[in-house]
Amino acid sequence: MSFSNMPDTNLYKSDFSELPNWSQEDYANALESFVRSCKTAKTQEIYADLCIRATDAVDAKGFLTTYFTPYKIALPNSSQDGLLTGYYEPELRGSLTKKEPYIYPVYRTPKDLVVVDLGEQYPELKSYRLRGKIIGNRLVPFHDREDAVKNELDAEIICYTDSKIDLFFLEVQGSGRVSLDNGSTIFVGYENQNGHKYASIGKYLVNMGEIALEDISLQSIKAWLEQNPSRIDEVLNYNKSMVFFRQKEHAASGSLGVVLTPKRSIAVDRRYIPLGSMLYLSAQDEAVSFNRVVMAEDTGGAIKGSVRADIFMGYGEEAKEVAGRLKAPLKLWILLPKGSS
Repeated sequence: MSFSNMPDTNLYKSDFSELPNWSQEDYANALESFVRSCKTAKTQEIYADLCIRATDAVDAKGFLTTYFTPYKIALPNSSQDGLLTGYYEPELRGSLTKKEPYIYPVYRTPKDLVVVDLGEQYPELKSYRLRGKIIGNRLVPFHDREDAVKNELDAEIICYTDSKIDLFFLEVQGSGRVSLDNGSTIFVGYENQNGHKYASIGKYLVNMGEIALEDISLQSIKAWLEQNPSRIDEVLNYNKSMVFFRQKEHAASGSLGVVLTPKRSIAVDRRYIPLGSMLYLSAQDEAVSFNRVVMAEDTGGAIKGSVRADIFMGYGEEAKEVAGRLKAPLKLWILLPKGSS
């Protein structure tokens, strides 16, 4: 495997002894996460026969150190750290029918949304897709968030929720669960997107002088929105991007298609790090410390760059609390089969 064709990505061969707190890793649990990811074609493509060997490994630490080499992923300025944030599986309240207070629809992909895979014509653009709708004989941009709210979309509706704020953050997280008024629970996950670029409402609020940069978090953003109901639409519509969902049979799963593992699954920018890769991350701030093997099993609109990751924290209030506040300097290594680079 080579990263030479990926811009702004520098790899430096390392040794496991150089990985922070490597000696404290739960090697068996780390190997289990690798084996789970090996059920996917993308991980098998990267690691080939190592996926087969891993299932019979008795000594987890010995297997990892024998068959893999860590390569540090560095930014163009190699002295810089990247950024680790967190995400979680949110829980919303909802109903299968539209009635007060359940009036905000969770849409499936609109029937008139057209997705063009540019890689079919231009191999160098294999990671890019163009989204829009057909008017006459032209492909034009699809509805942005504001238009979609004003004009009901031609799409199936999975359910309705009671909070446009919670629905917005469901889009940001990419998947979640909805507790219905009939007592049942349904799971939803990312199916598609409207083609508009993601824009951070946190940055918008900082630039508007509403929240100080050092105080920005999911919690502070949500609190501000609840305290300023007349400006909710203004702020949410700043992010023209809109996510569409599908109903799932199980809890949160990422772009790779496997159920996400708390504190072992991360979202990455696939332009720099292939989905299915095994990595080692090290990140510390005042509140948390992470040093562990992780699997690249998801992507996200806000995850941009080579040393950038979003770690899945799981479900529940504790996961929400940590994920909402996590912004830590990140160091990242990719674990490749020995002999590759």
